[in-house]
Amino acid sequence: MIIGSGAGGGMAAWALTRLGVKCLMLEAGPVVDWEADRKLVSAYDLPFRGLGKPGRFPHITQAGEFDANMWADEQQNPYTYPKDDPYYWVRIRALGGKTLRWGRASWRLSDYEFKCKDHDGEGDNWPVSYQDLAPFYDRVEPILRVSGRNEGWGQMPDGKLLADESRDSESIARFREAAGKLGVPTTKPRRATGTLAASTNLLLPDAMATGKLTIVGNAVVRELSVDANTGLVNGAHYVDRRSGQEFHVPAKRVIVSASTLESTRLLLNSRSPRHAAGLGNSSGVLGHYLFDQFYIKGVVSAVVPQARGGRASRTMMGGAGYIPRFVNVKAGDKGVAGKRDFLRGYAYDFSSGGTPGVGQLGTWGEPMWKALADVRGAGFGMTTMGEVLPKRENHVRINPDVKDAWGIPVLHIQQKYGENEFKMAKHSEEMAVAMCKAAGFEVVASHAQMVPPGESIHELGTCRMGADAKRSVLNGWNQSHDVKNLFVVDGSAFVSGGSQNPTLTLMALALRASEYLAEGMKRGEL
Repeated sequence: MIIGSGAGGGMAAWALTRLGVKCLMLEAGPVVDWEADRKLVSAYDLPFRGLGKPGRFPHITQAGEFDANMWADEQQNPYTYPKDDPYYWVRIRALGGKTLRWGRASWRLSDYEFKCKDHDGEGDNWPVSYQDLAPFYDRVEPILRVSGRNEGWGQMPDGKLLADESRDSESIARFREAAGKLGVPTTKPRRATGTLAASTNLLLPDAMATGKLTIVGNAVVRELSVDANTGLVNGAHYVDRRSGQEFHVPAKRVIVSASTLESTRLLLNSRSPRHAAGLGNSSGVLGHYLFDQFYIKGVVSAVVPQARGGRASRTMMGGAGYIPRFVNVKAGDKGVAGKRDFLRGYAYDFSSGGTPGVGQLGTWGEPMWKALADVRGAGFGMTTMGEVLPKRENHVRINPDVKDAWGIPVLHIQQKYGENEFKMAKHSEEMAVAMCKAAGFEVVASHAQMVPPGESIHELGTCRMGADAKRSVLNGWNQSHDVKNLFVVDGSAFVSGGSQNPTLTLMALALRASEYLAEGMKRGEL
């Protein structure tokens, strides 16, 4: 049984069915027919002109009226958090999960992440190394058709990429040259290519074609059931999302991939006499060490002077790039030398050819319109993605006093950024300004304000892997230390996350864990 159909669940289905394993997939949302269930409408035909009903999605800044039925409605799917520390939990309930709207950034982690404690003494190492996962990265990237450039940098491992040979615009070239003189490496983005690049068109069709996969939509899983004698998982209780009818489905093995927080919520709600603190939680670690990547949207906004006044030609403006972590790296790797007052590092996305926001122009009325016309298409912007240190106090737990629309107790989520993140954020602002000025750009605004925890949609941890069963929930194969027929293959397994988008790593881990499970079945061990 596979619970969830996104990056991890989709990859598990793809891998297991290819090996001849019959799978049942439970998905909390509908199985969408993208041809029959969508239509093209104009903004003026919508009640709120495409912006959406105010207050419907208070914590999903990405949602709009055009796709409102895709996102998990907080009225039906509530959660709680401390009054002064909101958490932005972004969820999609539909076949394909969040791969339906992911940004397709596809970066490998390195041993700066997998062996982070060896590097700076903070936190915990993963029970796997980059060498362990590299063969699985090699196989996932061609499925996603990831484009980019191999640079040979230790903090950004090379991959099996479609070579991006696109030329830089003049403004991008100027920025890259200026950054290089400051010791900052730049490269092209790495993105999954093709239309959508989601589980629903890259993984699940192949799995269905084997005849080994059955998908049940609108199945909101309440809890996993456990054999009272063995303590092993033996099925799942779920509620039909539309009718409210309850079902139980037996299973010999269960893969949970409902996304980080939903998976942990499910395990915490799956209490039994043998698992009183939650399924597989003998360590007491389940729910702890929640983290993500922090984002600073528009850390700097600049103008290319030569593009003012309508001179933003296609050769001068346009294009995008990426800066990997470049601080706190080893001497042999590409990066800026010097000791920092914070641990780990951050990355940037940058792009050319936009227009600065009205609020950044410092004027109103007729002068504002003139200023806006002058800088139209002449903008250069950057966003920071920073590593967050996993801390035990950042955690989730069940709030028994609040239930969702199907009567299932919800999560209480508690995460705050700490001193290390604030120092890193400030440094990223200073470096962004320095690079833009070195390129000859006019900086019109900069800031170091991180978005609230969760808004990056890269929530990780809470069901972490580890070599020590007393300090982790899963082993190095994404297998429960306590329940050998239970696997968790989503971001909840992460021990650290770096500044990289996690989806590629999540899928590589899911592929590795699924093949390990299939081998265990073949040997009669699972």
